[in-house]
Amino acid sequence: MKLSALLAGQDHDLLQGDPEKTVITAGTTFDADRVAPGSLFIAVPGHVEGGPESVAPALARGAVAVIVDDSCVLPAAAADVCVVRVPDTRVAAAVVASRYFGEPGKQMDMVAITGTNGKTSVSYMVESVLRISEGVRSGVIGTAGSRIGDELIPMPQSVLTTPESPDLQYLLGCMRDRGVGNVVLEATSMGLLTHRVDRTFIDVGVFTNLSQDHLDDHGTMENYRDAKLRLFQGLCRRAVVNADDPVGAGIQAMMPGAVTTYALDTDADYRATDLSVDASGTRFTLHHDGRKYPAAIPSPGRFSVANALATVAACHLLGHDLAGLVAALERMPQIPGRFERFTTPQGTSVIVDYAHSPDSLNKVLGTVRGFAPAKVITVFGCGGDRDTTKRAEMGTIAGTHSDLCVLTSDNPRHEDPEAILDQVAPGIEATGTPFERRADRRSAIEFALSAAGPDDIVLIAGKGSEPHQIVGDELIPFSDMATVREIALPQSPL
Repeated sequence: MKLSALLAGQDHDLLQGDPEKTVITAGTTFDADRVAPGSLFIAVPGHVEGGPESVAPALARGAVAVIVDDSCVLPAAAADVCVVRVPDTRVAAAVVASRYFGEPGKQMDMVAITGTNGKTSVSYMVESVLRISEGVRSGVIGTAGSRIGDELIPMPQSVLTTPESPDLQYLLGCMRDRGVGNVVLEATSMGLLTHRVDRTFIDVGVFTNLSQDHLDDHGTMENYRDAKLRLFQGLCRRAVVNADDPVGAGIQAMMPGAVTTYALDTDADYRATDLSVDASGTRFTLHHDGRKYPAAIPSPGRFSVANALATVAACHLLGHDLAGLVAALERMPQIPGRFERFTTPQGTSVIVDYAHSPDSLNKVLGTVRGFAPAKVITVFGCGGDRDTTKRAEMGTIAGTHSDLCVLTSDNPRHEDPEAILDQVAPGIEATGTPFERRADRRSAIEFALSAAGPDDIVLIAGKGSEPHQIVGDELIPFSDMATVREIALPQSPL
């Protein structure tokens, strides 16, 4: 595709070369190591694998054009290629990547989900209920990778929940080309703030909730909230909003006439009442437009019902039959790493969940305590190089709802694991709940299982379905559920 077509209508200055004669044949990228002959290289300041200092390596690998901003000093090697300067390379990157792949978001039903908690669960639920109720083939892009049904789409080196815009548009193009009619995308706060989701042409944006998390990235809760709200500032046509969350009212003011609400405690377009929760799931009544629909989901808890309401509302807005959607809820499969359950041969119930923020841990433990027949043992930690202000609070939450806590590592990254535990421990101590420190996560899980009786519940929180532990810059293979199975069933193959 001609560079001139990719740039049409964008604010830019041509520094050298002829965009009309420059043809991009190998895609767009921020990463100099992924440049191929015919690529367009975008020099994004601060990008780990790219940036202005990577222009020369990108040219050496065959880039035929470069997009820069004012911070870039061009190397001598750039004299023979087309160079364009833009005010914001990330904004430009989203536009050119979308155009290069033919604006694939326009050709599918696009649902984007943002919020502190529930993004992955709602994305799985949307994919599941559409497949179960109407046989719709959906693509999913998020924490667990990118897939069409059960088929994973491999992506080089990306571990971002919301991929960078060149990768995201590539994935959307792949899904369109394989006949996908619906895509569900997790839109993180940093993904929205850095324009990764721009030009995806979202039909329905979903807001789940807002609570403390990611302050290491955003500094304040106000900044974190504002990043989430970008989804509803011109990136989506319609919104589905949790009316029980105070931020929801602000979204309704931003998009008058285009917001659909859901709630458990507030009047809303989709509301749940009469909740009945046990270990196997939750039954409730769904109210919409003056009608009542008996509903059930295979996950316990109010938060699970809220996710189900968001799912049904988003799919109904896309034109799918409401009764069929509600009926499909009960048949949804287990979401990996989200209240994922296993029973040991000794009768101990094990729950693996991604809860890693104060709000999510409080909700999961509150649900578990509500139906626990005996002791609750909680294995948890706090991530390294992340918000330190939540560590003692999470200790207090775990101690308040548990009979025994096992404090352990959860992606320590570049921090000393023991130092992280030192910051969490005072929160548990304040509750008087006994606890064990085991920085090694496998050892912590072994201890918890050995301390549990037949009717006890062991909650392993923080990592969910993550397949690795992050230590330094290394991804060390580790799965909570696989570890539980290895310990509980030592002779059984995984």
